Amino acid sequence: MTTTEYEGVILAAGRGTRMAPFSEKYPKPLLPICNKPVIEYHIDTFKKLGILDLVILIGHKGYEITKYFGDGTAFGVRIRYVEQTSTLGIAHAVGRLEPHLQRPFLLVLGDIFFISGDLRQLIDLFEEQGGGAVLATKEEFDPEAIRRNFSIAVGPDGFVTRVVEKPRYTQNRLKGVGIYLFDLSIFDSIRRTPRTAMRDEYEITDAIQVLIGDRQPVRAANVILDDINLTTPADVLRCNLIQARGMSPDGRIGANTRVNPDATVEDCVIGANVDVKHPIKIAHSVIFDHTCVNATHGFEHCIVTPDVIIDCKHDLQLSMAAL
Repeated sequence: MTTTEYEGVILAAGRGTRMAPFSEKYPKPLLPICNKPVIEYHIDTFKKLGILDLVILIGHKGYEITKYFGDGTAFGVRIRYVEQTSTLGIAHAVGRLEPHLQRPFLLVLGDIFFISGDLRQLIDLFEEQGGGAVLATKEEFDPEAIRRNFSIAVGPDGFVTRVVEKPRYTQNRLKGVGIYLFDLSIFDSIRRTPRTAMRDEYEITDAIQVLIGDRQPVRAANVILDDINLTTPADVLRCNLIQARGMSPDGRIGANTRVNPDATVEDCVIGANVDVKHPIKIAHSVIFDHTCVNATHGFEHCIVTPDVIIDCKHDLQLSMAAL
């Protein structure tokens, strides 16, 4: 099987209430990481794998996503959009896509940012085992990070035996990260997946457990080096600072941006058409496109948009402490 026989799926429908004030203006998948929307990184990943037929599930402010990406031609892919009218969990969202998918598909959550090794390992394992599912994982040394995501137990034969959403206890260092390769049998599993009592949602981990119960092959590919769930503004800042490592100072600044020649800019990402008017010091911060910075005092660990300045220092310290 070649990668042209796979489809790509991005779930981009969530509202992200904890992302306020961004959630009122931006869909989370369009939040910029080094001046590029987070799901554009996902599209780049699909392209590198040769997966060019994509389906994006949209919801909150989905029109902004369709306006930005269009039919995908400008990005070298073909994009179809499906609208989700209710949010009842990842399994429910994936189930909405059954009429629109005819081939095995690589699924990526639209509100995660990740740095990976070779994701082709997922495809190699998938083809070796003849379908089923392959779950991208990270070796995670922070048990709390696993408890915020899902845990994966692997048997002696290398196949997954159990997946647990937001586990109370962790048994190993394998963490699921929201990247999955499925064949079409996942839809039958979703139809047989009950709502959870805890969150009243249809969890994809429960659907995967149904797959396992059906003796479908499910394996884990430990290919993720770093990952961040975009939950709060501090996560957006953290993603930018991580992605900017190794970039030249000029590469961190968008087109048509003016910075006061006496200003000091340290470890920042600045968007396009920005005007920093005064000789201030800006450090460890992100400035969105089309922002006029009139501040006369310096700032650090902030996100600055045309509408608001968000101080992320406290939340960023908490998230960095979890690394």
